[in-house]
Amino acid sequence: MNTIENLFEITSKFRCHVDISTLKSYGTGHINDTYRLKNLATEEYDYLLQKINHQVFKNVPKLIENMCRVIAHLKKELLISGEGNPEKEVMTLVATKEGPYFYQDSNGEYWRMCHFLKDTKTYDVVETEQQAYEGGKAFGKFQYMLCDLSPDLMYEVIPDFHHIGKRLEQLEQARAEDPLGRVALVSEELRTIDASSGSMSYFQQDEQLLTLPRRVIHYDTKFNNVLLNLEDRAQCVIDLDTVMPGYVAYDFGDAIRTIINSTTEDDKELSNIKLNIPLFNAYTKGYLEQARLFINEWELSSLMKGVLLLPYMQAVRFLTDYINGDRYYKIESTHHNLQRTRAQLKLLKELFEHSESMEDSIFKEARKHQLIKD
Repeated sequence: MNTIENLFEITSKFRCHVDISTLKSYGTGHINDTYRLKNLATEEYDYLLQKINHQVFKNVPKLIENMCRVIAHLKKELLISGEGNPEKEVMTLVATKEGPYFYQDSNGEYWRMCHFLKDTKTYDVVETEQQAYEGGKAFGKFQYMLCDLSPDLMYEVIPDFHHIGKRLEQLEQARAEDPLGRVALVSEELRTIDASSGSMSYFQQDEQLLTLPRRVIHYDTKFNNVLLNLEDRAQCVIDLDTVMPGYVAYDFGDAIRTIINSTTEDDKELSNIKLNIPLFNAYTKGYLEQARLFINEWELSSLMKGVLLLPYMQAVRFLTDYINGDRYYKIESTHHNLQRTRAQLKLLKELFEHSESMEDSIFKEARKHQLIKD
């Protein structure tokens, strides 16, 4: 239990001056516990304090090392370019008084602190084409600024995070063990997942392993991981827990998964789940305006594969967690993960039906930047 006294003791370990009476739970993240605190020096940055879920992230020191490496690289790139403000456009971690950028308390829990960027906002659901366009620019620029950072320097925080074969193996294990007797409740969902399993192996095929470059990517490109300023312009990409080597299509696909959906990712009413194609086009436009500076033709051809893979994979992950007894994701009700699974599968069905025209839109935008030839 995180009491005020406990949190006061934790904040005292960091190089900060906080007003603990202002502590409030913050955000809608599934994994970590986040709190906002005001700075006693009113002209300085406020803070976000996070308890890192070390059941999910097994090696917190290496996670923090990844974050520090990426943050330093992004700030260096902005300084070299002379465009932008590194303190406002990149996360800033706060060091502990002992030096490291994390603190482990007497209960074995891990904590970190970062600057809170004022006059910013996030959206769980994209509301306008301008927002989608800005999200595309933000993640495209993020990938571009990291394209010369060697993926070999990065620790794999969660091994095989987007390896669909491994995710399906985990689902099969959960199905076999069935600890809470829930498999009987999800036979339809399992049939749907089984029916598409073969077509989802694209990124594990030998041809792709030989031709697609591994890059340092974000791995959690939900739209609410982009901070927008008060004019709805992209300012900063946040939540760097999972930065590690992967394919750019993973990030593109996960962003589209959250942007194109006309409702929330756990809507009980599946008929509400429809595709907002103008938002897809706007995100793609913003993304390729930035990604054109590094992306190759093989990667362009993989983007739509990522769009189909990520909701499928998320459905597999939600269903696995549901069968296992909700060990990974925070839930708000007994069947929350099942509700999420069904919503992702409905989204996937919509995406399959529109995939050809969506891929045409990607290539049309790519031609504007002369990334491919007619």
